[in-house]
Amino acid sequence: MKYIEILIKLRKIIRSINLESKKIEKELGISIPQLLVLQYLSDQKDYRAFAKDIKEYINLNASTVSGIISRLESKVLVAKSPKPNDKRATYILLTAKGADLLYKYPPTLQEKLSQRLKKLSPNQIEELDRNIDLLTIIMDVKDIDAAPLLTIKDLTELTVKVRTDHPQ
Repeated sequence: MKYIEILIKLRKIIRSINLESKKIEKELGISIPQLLVLQYLSDQKDYRAFAKDIKEYINLNASTVSGIISRLESKVLVAKSPKPNDKRATYILLTAKGADLLYKYPPTLQEKLSQRLKKLSPNQIEELDRNIDLLTIIMDVKDIDAAPLLTIKDLTELTVKVRTDHPQ
């Protein structure tokens, strides 16, 4: 296989993720990270979780998660509720409006990929994982934040880093 073919396949993956993100924002009025928070809450007992649990699930820093929750709260898709017997702790709850939005949206690229990955054998999963690890090492992106959404800012920072590390 030629190297350019690998790069083209990577560009297709990145493009499909960007198109999915734009589609969700246009159709649902929320971002991919916001959608992930709603999905996470919908899978939790009593449709609630603490912000720290959400932070761990979507792998973003606390201030970013706080902003996501605030935006969802302003759209009445989630609500905050103090934990009984401990007013210092606050639950983030999925509202009926948030649940309704989840019910109406079509399966996301991430959900489709998850379902297809589940159909692979354990050996295929291990091989895919090793190859993706190798790719992250080759691209020197192993330590980059694993946010669920790649932004233009992220791409710019990555390009600058690659150009600095590997001058022409």
